[in-house]
Amino acid sequence: MPNPLFSKKTPQASLAPQAIAQKLERTAVEPWKVALIDDEDDIIAVSEMVLKRLQVDDRPLVFLKAHSAKEAMQLFEEHSDIAIAMVDVVMENDHAGLDLVKWIRESHKNTSTRLVLRTGQPGQAPEEDVIRNYDINDYKNKTELNSTRLKTTIYSAIRSYRDIKEVEQGHKGLEDVVNATTRVLQSHNSESYCMQVLDEVKKLTSDDNISISLHYKSRNVLDQLETLKMYHDGTDFTLLTDSDDDPYPKSASASLKLAMELESDVQTDNSFTCFTRLSQTNECSVSVSHELPLSSLTRKLLNVLLTKAIIIFESLTRREEVERTQQELMFILGEAIEQRSKETGCHVRRVSLISEFLARKYGLNEAMVSLIKHATPMHDIGKIAIPEHILHKPAKLDIDEWTTMQTHAQVGYDLLCHSKKALPLVGASIALNHHEKWNGKGYPAGLAAEDIPIEGRIMAIADVIDALAARRAYKEPWSNERILELLHEERGQHFDPALCDIAIEHFDDIMKLRDQFPD
Repeated sequence: MPNPLFSKKTPQASLAPQAIAQKLERTAVEPWKVALIDDEDDIIAVSEMVLKRLQVDDRPLVFLKAHSAKEAMQLFEEHSDIAIAMVDVVMENDHAGLDLVKWIRESHKNTSTRLVLRTGQPGQAPEEDVIRNYDINDYKNKTELNSTRLKTTIYSAIRSYRDIKEVEQGHKGLEDVVNATTRVLQSHNSESYCMQVLDEVKKLTSDDNISISLHYKSRNVLDQLETLKMYHDGTDFTLLTDSDDDPYPKSASASLKLAMELESDVQTDNSFTCFTRLSQTNECSVSVSHELPLSSLTRKLLNVLLTKAIIIFESLTRREEVERTQQELMFILGEAIEQRSKETGCHVRRVSLISEFLARKYGLNEAMVSLIKHATPMHDIGKIAIPEHILHKPAKLDIDEWTTMQTHAQVGYDLLCHSKKALPLVGASIALNHHEKWNGKGYPAGLAAEDIPIEGRIMAIADVIDALAARRAYKEPWSNERILELLHEERGQHFDPALCDIAIEHFDDIMKLRDQFPD
């Protein structure tokens, strides 16, 4: 008895494109793509009629149609997310469908789409041979595909495709998280770390409206609570240490507080907060505020990413704490030397900012800019070996006294040069070379031009600008006009011409930097 499903009769009209669009808009979900590949229009039309109202996991079907293997190849080129393809064996020729299956799996490298072969002439392509030799998921005789069996086939195939895609997405997601963790690990400070985490979360969630809030708590060996709070929304970055203020929005603050209290992750409609206990004394929570909804898989991957990011953050924080302590000791020692010389300790703070400014404008990389900024307080450390009667002499030094004073450059270098750390080594170079002159008439070695290390050339001009602008026991501060005049005069003599041009062009900005640490 002929199967009524495939009898030759006029099928009902399929959903119009506008109706499909309206249906998808109402459901607000992506449809499953079903490819109907057959050279008989009636077969395609009847299949579409039977399946058009079908939903799998509350997602509708949308149909892609082809009447030949060539047209089907074009469909697969244009759509990478076809869930199931119903393929007729006999189309342009007796094996067109089989050739298409081989192309999909081998040439097109598609192993996800579920392929169901249909034939009206089973004798031409025996089922056992086809199943054994071709990577298909089902093989049906058209005469046995009534409405119920067709729907059953669709349900089974789409659910299999769904599971395969979830595994693929999970695998790819884990690879992305590992790669993201590697990039976060390369962050050199808290701000770059926060920005990198923000970028990685945006990629993972496909949501550009993301902000990151971080709250880190630690108890030191004295049982004192130390806190660090960070917030970044892609534009503004805020970092607070040991502060009762919150830099983040109220919703993020509430989520972070709750996560700390419960010692667990917290999820709301528009945020995901990850809690991680790092040790008995250290804990951290990171809250991600988002606009787009997160899938179950995305939440799991986000949890993995944030947990790894928190571990990286603690390592970065410890490193930064060591660096900050080292930098602060540099300032303290530098200020102590300046005070011994009866000069204000603010001098070292000011030349640090000026040197940082000049180094950045000169085009040095940020790592070197930071080293110069924090090494400049050591420029006069060698004065620790200079007798006070020379340091404090109100009159001009005689030849012997001046010779003794000049030794402070070499002494400073000798004190710092034995370290294997970059910061004191740059400090040693600055101490040795900040009295060298571009024209070769400086001391201690009489180096000239680019033979003088860049950090020495930068410190030379920063030191002079601040010293001239400051009040000393033996002089009044110079006016800005007089300092600018000297910069023009000493360009190419005392100072590196390129650095001198930068200082002249940005002189007002340099003077504003000085205002941050007045005498």
